[in-house]
Amino acid sequence: MKVALAQMTSGEDPDQNLAWLLDAMDQAQDADILFTPEVTNCVSVSRSTQARVLEHFEANGFIAAVARKAEALGLWVHLGSLALKSDDPGGRFVNRSVLLNDAGSVVSTYDKIHMFDVQLSDTESYHESAGFRAGGQAVLARGPGCQMGQSICYDVRFPHLYRCLAKAGAQVLCVPSAFSVPTGQAHWHVLLRARAIETGCYVVAAAQTGTHPGSQRKTFGHSLVVDPWGAVILDAGTEPGVYSAELDICAVETARRRVPSLRHDIPFADPNF
Repeated sequence: MKVALAQMTSGEDPDQNLAWLLDAMDQAQDADILFTPEVTNCVSVSRSTQARVLEHFEANGFIAAVARKAEALGLWVHLGSLALKSDDPGGRFVNRSVLLNDAGSVVSTYDKIHMFDVQLSDTESYHESAGFRAGGQAVLARGPGCQMGQSICYDVRFPHLYRCLAKAGAQVLCVPSAFSVPTGQAHWHVLLRARAIETGCYVVAAAQTGTHPGSQRKTFGHSLVVDPWGAVILDAGTEPGVYSAELDICAVETARRRVPSLRHDIPFADPNF
């Protein structure tokens, strides 16, 4: 199975981001599937800008354009996530993955469960729950030759989600991201390798990178593919572009036979404080 990862520096204009992505799809047409990062369509810290440029999921022009191209190329596309308008009474958006098959049809969607609400420093903080409504459903989808477990960015810090997906049959874990630079430098590689090792899954993590037009937000890059034994088989560094790797899905079962920890869970009582 050949996978391609689009490492992007998305700005606040969805049309410009779409043009870049359609070109990336041409570059990835010899792959089975193209993975894109979190908030592929719009990276913005301004809710007023998001309210002006974002669309609802239904009749979404960005998705429709990618779907037409996917059908023309015969290429699966995992839109790592899109920022979308919702019916939330408080006006919050949703952060949603969309998996398209090679006929351009939507196979599955997943709304990010865990919101990134952190104070990284005196000058850098994120309060994602103020602008986005959290999802509440884990999603396993059938991709091209594999079962794919869905997640987005901050979800990576919650290993029980990935254990649940692996036990349900996931062979590839999707972790599209827009990681901050400080947390990326400290934790990105370690967390993704840990999720692969714990589950015996491939981890595919397409990432945003660089300084983003409009918002001036900075992201870490280093889109990764990690194999089920925890080895990094692709690290895209920090330059935008399309990167590829080969996945041997049989390696999932091999890793799980060597260390069958998914079968070794033992119930235990909560600690008594």
